Amino acid sequence: MPVELTGKVALITGGSNGIGAASARRLAARGAHVVVADVDADQGKAVADEIGGVFVRCDVTQPADSAEAVALAVREFGGLDIAFLNAGIGTGCSLGDDFDVETYRRAMAINLDGVVYGAHYALPEVRKRGGQIIATASMAGLMPMPGDPVYGANKAAVVGLMRSLAGAHPDVRVNALCPGFADTNIIVPLRSTLDEIGMPIIPVSAVVDAFLSIVEGSGTGEAWFVQAGRPSEPFGFRNPPGPRAADGSRIGAASLDPVSIALEEN
Repeated sequence: MPVELTGKVALITGGSNGIGAASARRLAARGAHVVVADVDADQGKAVADEIGGVFVRCDVTQPADSAEAVALAVREFGGLDIAFLNAGIGTGCSLGDDFDVETYRRAMAINLDGVVYGAHYALPEVRKRGGQIIATASMAGLMPMPGDPVYGANKAAVVGLMRSLAGAHPDVRVNALCPGFADTNIIVPLRSTLDEIGMPIIPVSAVVDAFLSIVEGSGTGEAWFVQAGRPSEPFGFRNPPGPRAADGSRIGAASLDPVSIALEEN
């Protein structure tokens, strides 16, 4: 049976368009109160008005904006159950001749720093209600992205951040959502190339389905992939080799948190 969401409070960054807006609509239809956070004020207000939520202008590169978005959710609705840290952009440069420091820093600031700031300010509030944090990463965070290595770097960092936070905060569910090429504005510069090579474009609704599966689930420290032609599920990371003593016994496992123990099985 679907998990009861009536009265739950969700904050969605990048909520004005694409995955964020579609997730806001889906949560609101299930009875949740939604705070739409974005720099696109006109579209963000339109989405918030449509679903009976509230809008807050939030530049995720600015810590104070993330702090205010969380505070607004608490003021308006009494708390925070779901922080969906979804804001993101394409990088727009490689490490070759087209490398541009400002473009690089902007991409890292939105795609990684924005998740760090959002998680930092959301943690105390979601902890009070046994809530959860979900960050939009990407398939580029699970596999090489030769066409955009900087994007791959910041999305891999988001996956690592969410998995590590899950171990550090067992009283909060923390997970990553990792879509492939979804039908959003971020793929506009790539669409002709994707069409030429026959790469399927994933409907936004499929990404939102996976998002709701995370919301309704019980797992933590997971990275759910969303890939064309495959059912979404947590990616099965191969356990890394843990430290061993000279006699082959594991070192210090008893003192590690459950997530770290699981990772140290090899």
